[in-house]
Order: sequence, then structure tokens, then C-alpha cells
Amino acid sequence: MTSADFVRFASRALYQNRRRSALSLVGVVIGVIAVVSLTAIGEGALRYVNDQFASLGNGIVMVVPGKNDTTGDMPLGMGGVPNDLTVDDAIAIQRRVLDIRTAVPMTVTTAAVSHRQRSRQVTIVGATSEFARLQRLELALGSFLPEGDLDRGASVAVLGHTVARELFGHENPLGSTVRVGEWRVRVIGVTARRGTQLGLEVDETVFIPTATGMRMANKSSLTRIMLQLQPLADPDVAIRRVVALLTERHDEEDVTCISQDAVVDSLGSILRVLSLAVAGIAAVSLAVAGIGIMNVMLVTVSERREEVGLLKALGATRRQILLIFLLEAALLSLAGGLLGLGLGTGAVAIGDALVPAVSIEAPAWAAGAVVTLALVTGVVFGVLPAWRASELDPVAALQGH
Repeated sequence: MTSADFVRFASRALYQNRRRSALSLVGVVIGVIAVVSLTAIGEGALRYVNDQFASLGNGIVMVVPGKNDTTGDMPLGMGGVPNDLTVDDAIAIQRRVLDIRTAVPMTVTTAAVSHRQRSRQVTIVGATSEFARLQRLELALGSFLPEGDLDRGASVAVLGHTVARELFGHENPLGSTVRVGEWRVRVIGVTARRGTQLGLEVDETVFIPTATGMRMANKSSLTRIMLQLQPLADPDVAIRRVVALLTERHDEEDVTCISQDAVVDSLGSILRVLSLAVAGIAAVSLAVAGIGIMNVMLVTVSERREEVGLLKALGATRRQILLIFLLEAALLSLAGGLLGLGLGTGAVAIGDALVPAVSIEAPAWAAGAVVTLALVTGVVFGVLPAWRASELDPVAALQGH
């Protein structure tokens, strides 16, 4: 028998038992769809995280109050409370650390924003004029926060796109007065539609000068300082110099610096491990499908004893009988893998259209991997039925025993 004869023989046998073959096919298809879909979701999540950080530009470092320390030692500050992170600290960093291009002192609170009879609770971000450049914010109307206003803090605000629409409808809000908590501020700008960026819903945020935000919240400490490094600066070196400067100013090391690259690498590693783990769990369904293929093939062998006996009587060897049944299992699992890949790719495309914010797309390696895995599963679980068929005695098989 030639290779083509083997393929035709195996294909004809599957077609003659098409109902049983179709049931086995379903298990493989479901397993492949699960692996493809979950892998695409994992890759989409990783791409989304990278895009979110890329939107900040390169070389961003966050300085937050408090030392991230797990040694168990008591903090040096009174009562374990870190020193205030102040606007003066931000100014000192920008002036004295040559690796730093820009330092943006920030406060983050929540408050009710109202205009006439309309009111809603929003996030209030205190920042400087440089914040828009670092966050790559675009304005639909007006301008962003004024420059050089770190200490006094003007009573002005920039409204997020959704906030402006809900408070003013179709009116032009520029020059109007809104109430933020108990404070009255003048609207000088409205951001363009942006959506969520690193957990901040920009469209539902109000931006005010840092000093104004500290007075509104009655706080002396900043929430964080956003730093942008010089183009060729080494993040690790810059962080060490910033920490050394703040330690000198506070008489203790009571801040934590979080670099953009470190966060991206950490999240990327976590998401990759989770993606592989979830895809591995989904691949278990392929093993279940393989057991189904094995059961079908065992039943097929028992029903085709006379056929096997006739083949042996005509001179077919044990190896040829083994190859025929292995080929049937392989064709069955391969067809299920290809069909599952097509349906899984279609499901991913539908999900991508329904959730455009997170671009999900199965990686190129996943296509080959799942089809290969399905094929291997079919062959592995087809070995036992094929071996039993090859061991049948031709005389007993022809007699139906």
C-alpha cells in the first residue's frame, strides 16, 4: 500500500462512521477554541498594558511617600508616618538631579463638582502645566493649567470631556465658574475624549493647579511626584540620586521610586505566566477530547474485527494495521484542530470588535502550537486502539471472535 492508499483508507473509515467521528471532533474543536481564545486574551492584556505605559512616553518615574520595605524594622519617622512629600521637594529634584528633565508635583482627591443644578462626584487631580505634555493630553477647548504657578495656585480648572458635557451640555464652558467642593474655580479648558489611562478615567477628571489642590484638600503632602528622565539617563542611576536627595532633605529614606520600565517588565512577566497557565488549563480539555478519540477508536476496532482479519489475510502486516488506525486518529484530531482554529480565530475577531479598547489577537505561534497539540493528542490516544487492532489474530477476527 502507498501513502495515498493509507490516507484514502483511513478517510473512508472515518466517513463511514461519520456520526461517531463528529462527536469526537467536537471535543477537539472545543479544546482548541478555548486555547486560542484564552491565549489571545492574555496577549491582548499584555499589549494593553504596554500601550498604556507607552502613552506616557519614555523614562517616567513615580515618587510616592513611604518606604516600600519588608525587613520588619520600624520606620524612623514619628509613629511610622513618612515625612511630607512637598512641592519644594519636586523643585529640588528638578534643580539638583541632572538626570531629571521635569518634575510634576501631584495631588489626587475626590470631590463634588457642580454648576447650577448639576453636580457629580469626580476625581480631582492637582498638577502643573507639564502634566499635559507628559500624559500626552489633548485639549478640545481652551488651554491647560498655567505655567509657573507652583506656590500660589490659581483658582482655575480644566474639565474632562465627560464632566464638561454633563455639567454644561452643549454650552461652551470656557470662562464659566464651577464649584469644586466649597471652592469656586474658573474653567479654562476641556480635554479631548481620552478614556482610561493607567486607571485614571481622564474624561471624568478635573485638573487644577497643585497648590490649589493641596488647599482644597487641606493637605501639606503631595500624593506623588511624576518625574521625566533626560533622554539618555539611566533610570537606576536617576532613582538612586533622587532617593539620596530626598533622604538628605528628610533625614531618612522615606520614599519609594517606581520606574515605568520596572512596572512594565513586572506586569508583562505576570501576564505571560497567567496566560500560559490559563492556556494550559484550557489544554486539559484537549486531553479529555483525546480520551474521547481513544474510546471511539476502541469501539471502532471491536466493530471492524472482520475487516482487520481480512486485511491480514490479504497480507497486511501488523505495522500497516497499526499505521492505518493511527492515521485515522491523526486525521480526526487534525480536522478538529483546524476547525477549532478557524472558529477560535473568528471568536477572537468578534471579541475584538465588541471590546475595541483592548485589542485581542491570537499570536502567530498559537496557531501552529494548538494544531500540533491537537494532532499529538490524537496520535497519543490512538496508540492503544491501533495496537489492539494490530494484535488481532486474522482467523479469529474473520470468525468475529
